[in-house]
Amino acid sequence: MTLDAKIPVGLIQEKWDKHRFNMKLVNPANKRKYTIIVVGTGLAGASAAASLGELGYNVQNFCIQDSPRRAHSIAAQGGINAAKNYPNDGDSVWRLFYDTVKGGDYRSREANVYRLAQVSNNIIDQCVAQGVPFAREYGGLLSNRSFGGAQVSRTFYARGQTGQQLLLGAYSSLSRQIKAKKVEMFTRYEMLDLVVIDGKARGIVTRNLITGKIESFAADAVLLATGGYGNVYYLSTNAVNSNATAVWRAHKRGAYFANPCFVQIHPTCIPVTGDHQSKLTLMSESLRNDGRVWVPKAKGDKRPANEIPEEERDYYLERRYPAFGNLVPRDIASRAAKQVCDEGRGVGKTGLAVYLDFADAIKRLGRKAIEEKYGNLFEMYERITDENPYNVPMRIFPAIHYTMGGLWVDYNLQSTVPGLFVLGEANFSDHGANRLGASALMQGLADGYFVAPYTVGNYIGSNKFEPVTTDHPAFKASEKEVDDLVKKLLAVNGTKTAHELNRELGLIMWEYVGMGRSEEGLKKALEEIPKLREEFWKSIKVAGTGETLNQNLEEAGRLADYLELAELIARDALNRRESCGGHFREESQTPEGEAKRDDENYSYVAAWEFKGTEEAPELHKESLTFEHVPLTQRSYK
Repeated sequence: MTLDAKIPVGLIQEKWDKHRFNMKLVNPANKRKYTIIVVGTGLAGASAAASLGELGYNVQNFCIQDSPRRAHSIAAQGGINAAKNYPNDGDSVWRLFYDTVKGGDYRSREANVYRLAQVSNNIIDQCVAQGVPFAREYGGLLSNRSFGGAQVSRTFYARGQTGQQLLLGAYSSLSRQIKAKKVEMFTRYEMLDLVVIDGKARGIVTRNLITGKIESFAADAVLLATGGYGNVYYLSTNAVNSNATAVWRAHKRGAYFANPCFVQIHPTCIPVTGDHQSKLTLMSESLRNDGRVWVPKAKGDKRPANEIPEEERDYYLERRYPAFGNLVPRDIASRAAKQVCDEGRGVGKTGLAVYLDFADAIKRLGRKAIEEKYGNLFEMYERITDENPYNVPMRIFPAIHYTMGGLWVDYNLQSTVPGLFVLGEANFSDHGANRLGASALMQGLADGYFVAPYTVGNYIGSNKFEPVTTDHPAFKASEKEVDDLVKKLLAVNGTKTAHELNRELGLIMWEYVGMGRSEEGLKKALEEIPKLREEFWKSIKVAGTGETLNQNLEEAGRLADYLELAELIARDALNRRESCGGHFREESQTPEGEAKRDDENYSYVAAWEFKGTEEAPELHKESLTFEHVPLTQRSYK
């Protein structure tokens, strides 16, 4: 298959508007004849389901939680970007577009990124109309703060709970459509397969997580908005229930997987304390507005932070990147933290942490001002570490946070399976090799509110659909495959839990496919992962049955998918013999230790086609061109 991104012709500023005008429309009276499945109820899923329901389509919305409000979007803390330019500091749609392409290290589609910047302002208007309580200045105007990779203040926020407040806004719109009976909500259902009939996505197969019943649902289009795959690494800032099963099962039905090695490691997370942990906790990037990152200048200095005088501290981000200081992009800040810890200058018991210090900000602004900005984050930190960040610096260290890779989609957010659309973090489209802070919420809501409602309608209006029910042989065959997999997992009756084996996988991934990657290490990972997958099918222990609530079974099924996806991540990282964004090949770096791209050979999207569990996937390439943001070596100095 030749990858066709379906990018409209014309000036980049006009592409989206002209494309919308040229789309096929569906008569309002005809929309109620069509059914659309939306999997996921985070910002992308909830906004898409609510918008499509409002348009008149019959929407079936699925989530694995007991309420849509428990989607992982609720965990986002710092804010959402938009090019409103309220501070009058030089921002614009073009600057947001430029910063996002540059921040992604020139590995994203210009057309998609420009559209994202273009609709960003609409998102703020939409959310304010819903009652989202964004922070405001004394005079009542919406407040902005800075985030990494930008020299303007464009981030709108609701204290340290922005994701939660935005999700409540989307949930209110979704609830309105549920009450109007345009959206039917299915909680505690997990998608386990995509059903493709005559080359089109026509439904899904699910497992009711309460009763264990395998159930199918037919539709005219399917939207996946199920988030990223960071839990392949076991320890991440993702909720433990966040998983890759929906996108991976779709991949095995023909949806190409793009740039899986582009994984974001967030620089400000609470460090690992021991094997008892099943996840890590994020400290918002917004803290780098006022917190200063430093380590002792001397190796092995174990004195308490307050006993180390100013002249013996190294504010290494301010020293190395004076133009951006502590607000460099996440990939750069993470690698810098790793470097100083590798030099033996890390702090804390393990030496795998750096300080994030607010003493100067408290002295300059006063404790009350810091409490107003970050109070809930400081409280969270103290509850977890039993250290008061008003009195001593926070200790932070990089951790897996977000995945820029995902299912390949064209300009319309449609995958290589016609009728399968992929939104938010589940697709690859907007962030290249590194996502800028506060852009995930922007992309999720852009896709759900302002892109998918148009492009899905265009798909519906451009195709004829034969009536399909869940009695179709394709649904029955898929149900049998899902049921057989459940029985296979239950039948192993080994000695190791999914948690144990996932931790082993996470150690392999962090060691060889983490912040620093080498050809030797990636080849080692590609030896170890298949061995672990083989061990999984011999030693996994799933207690209980498949006819009831069984979290052991859920975790085992998700881990089976991780063990296949992990191999693809490592293969993609080995294939991309350059450093870019969050993908750092140790063989490809500048003399100063910065990422060194190879634009001549790797200026493309790597889209992988599934050929079988024991077969090598096939690589397809979508060439990237940069007409508006010239290719240069990124510099934040």
